[in-house]
Parts: sequence; structure tokens; C-alpha cells
Amino acid sequence: MLRSLSRPAVTLMDRYLPDPFIFVLILTIVTASSAMLFQGTAPIQVIQMWGDGFWGLLTFSMQMLLVLVTGFILASSPPVKKFLAFLAGLATSPGSAIILVTVVSLIASWINWGFGLVVGALFARELARQIQVDYRLLIAAAYSGFVIWHGGLAGSIPLTIATPGHFTEGQIGIIETGMTIFASFNLTIVGVLFVVIPLTNWLMVPRAEESVYVTPEQLGEEEAENFVPQRPAEHLENSRILMWLVGIPGLIFLAHYFFVRGSGLNLNIVNYLFLMLGIVLHGTARNLMIALNEAVKGGAGIVIQFPFYAGIMAIMTQSGLAQSMSEWFVSISTATTLPFWTFISAGIVNLFVPSGGGQWAVQAPVMLPAAEALGADVARVAMAVAWGDAWTNLLQPFWALPMLAIAGLKAKDIMGFCLIHLVITGAIISTLLVVL
Repeated sequence: MLRSLSRPAVTLMDRYLPDPFIFVLILTIVTASSAMLFQGTAPIQVIQMWGDGFWGLLTFSMQMLLVLVTGFILASSPPVKKFLAFLAGLATSPGSAIILVTVVSLIASWINWGFGLVVGALFARELARQIQVDYRLLIAAAYSGFVIWHGGLAGSIPLTIATPGHFTEGQIGIIETGMTIFASFNLTIVGVLFVVIPLTNWLMVPRAEESVYVTPEQLGEEEAENFVPQRPAEHLENSRILMWLVGIPGLIFLAHYFFVRGSGLNLNIVNYLFLMLGIVLHGTARNLMIALNEAVKGGAGIVIQFPFYAGIMAIMTQSGLAQSMSEWFVSISTATTLPFWTFISAGIVNLFVPSGGGQWAVQAPVMLPAAEALGADVARVAMAVAWGDAWTNLLQPFWALPMLAIAGLKAKDIMGFCLIHLVITGAIISTLLVVL
């Protein structure tokens, strides 16, 4: 049945979903128009909000570009390529390949969202080299695991409210992760999704005659070059000692960071880890630069689109549009239904504010007082915002850009499959947030 449902969904997205850059332009116009129409914001004010906020995600944009680049560098190193090839060899059929990539992506995304995006895409590419399986679904399966990230170890909202000094501490205090990430209701949602998402992907595997395949040549597989350095500069470029003198101290820093200081994963550390491992495992600067040149080819979408999303976020927050949307959902809620409507509102806001931390800053001032006034579980409401933020990433191409760049696909190639996941995971998460 899901195979039959996925076919028109794929056709719909392929026909009507524009390039992500067109998508962000349309979102910009919709957001600006809504701010003027519903908030009464003057056109010149909207333009000022948009222009002032346009470069608000520069740091994050660079981090995301480095997620793509450093992840590609690491995965293209000989040892990692061999390991991915071994892991991919465990798949013996298209169905098993789809399940394997989904489970790997789910695990990696639960650990850290940046890690999940890169690992899922690179593992999917390796599977495509070994198994004849629909490449669109393979990448969609890798991306579908990303929906779990905000309920995992790197969830920005639960980690924020567990950190002393967070901006709502005076209102709700410190809410430990045992009440959010490791709460029984959240672990149940995670557990159910670990079963349902791989099964859903498996049931959507197209028939052989409907599948879209890729060849190793299309994925950029190249024969290893037998390069012999001649000039002194070339000997430096091929020096392993030089690379190890930088890479090994970098790994020592990481060991101290994790095991002595007891610090956890964040986006900068993930990028640092990928880069240092890439330096050590590639062995020579020349090999590293070859991988780097290949990696940066896919970063154009991140560079050009993220500033537009920063402008959209500025309009949403500064005009009060995001707050008004949240207040409307609160107005129709009870203590029992508040987590459900919070989840729905967060999913809608996420289409315009695709940042967990940014979304929490917008919705917390509305949702937390409502939870207290209605007598609802504050921790559950916070996790409803977190899950809503993660949920509509299945429709919003913002987070898919690094994975699509690695895969060499367009958003319309995978979003038909993701649309099925949007419906199924939305029903599961919203129901469990209320009944558990």
C-alpha cells in the first residue's frame, strides 16, 4: 500500500516542488506579506527587519558548510571508505539496503544531528555502489532518520533548559534531561520511530522497473592515482609526518575534551573531529586537498540560501508573527491538548524559522506561561516544541541541503518519500505526546 501511495507523492513533488532557492524566495514573500497583513507591520519596517537580519546566520552557515566539507573529507579517506564498504556489504537486497541506511541514520542522528546528516548521506552513497536500489529512496531513507534528532542527545531545546542560566530559568528553573530526553514518553516516541521509519522505507521500495539507479561512475568513483613526487614542494605535499604533526595533537585535544573535561558533542566539535580524523587518515596534504576540492562543489546551496532564511527568521520574530501564531494555538488548548497543539504550531513555525534554538526563543515566551496557566507538564510542552521543530524538516529543504549536496540530488527527488514520513511520523508523535 505504501508503495502505491509513495508513487503519486513522488510524482507530485517532482512536478511541483521547486528548487530550494525558489522555495526560500517564495517563503520570503509569504512571510513579508503575512507580517504586513496580519501584524500591521509597515512595508518599510518589514524590509528593514529582513535586511538587518539577512546576515544573522553567517556563523551557522559556515558551520553547515564545514559539516558538508569535513564529513566528505573524512568519508573519502581510505580507511573510512573501506569500513563503509564493509558495512554496505551486509546488505544483500534493495530492501535490506534501505533498512540498513535508515537504522544507521537514526542512530547517528540521535547522537548528533550534524553527524547524522553526513553519515547517512555518505553511507547511502556507498550502498548505491554495491546494491542496485532506487537512489532517490536511498537518500530519502537516510534523511528520514534526521527526524529523530531533537529527541536525542544533541536536542537543543532539552539541553538549553537543562543548562544553568538559560533565559527561562527564572520561570521554569532547571529541567534535567531525565524529564525530557530520557523521560519515558520521549524514549517511547524514539523507540516507536526506530521501528516505524525503517519499516515505512522498506514498504516504499519501488519495483525494479520504476527504480532510478546510479552507477559508481556517476557517484564520482575514481581509480587511485599512483602519484610520484618529484619537486621539493611535492614531497611536502605528500609528507605523512607533516600531517601527523598537526592531526595527532588535534586528536589529543579531543581526548582531553571528552574524557578529562567531560564535555559533550556540539557542531563545532563534530566538525573538528571530522577534520582531524580526515587529516590523519588521508595521510598527505595532497590527498586531503583532492577530497576538499570535490567536497566544496556541493556547498553552493548552503552559501546562497541560508542568508535568506536568516532574513525570514528576523521578520517572523521581530514582527511578532511567530508569537501570534503560537498564541492562537494556545487559545484553543487545554492542559491535555496543549502538547498536541504545541507540536502542530512548532511544525508550522519551523517552516519559517528552521532553527531549534531560534524557534525556542520565539515560542517559549508563549508556550511556557500557557503550560503553567493550564496546569500542563512544562517538560512535555518543551519537548512538543522540539519534536514539532524536527517533524517538518521532512518538508522543509533547509536541513536537507548538505545531504543533497553530498548525494548529488535535488530536493524534489526525495521529498515525495519524505511526505509519506511527514504524515506517519506526525500522527505517531502527536498522539504519543498526548496519551503517554
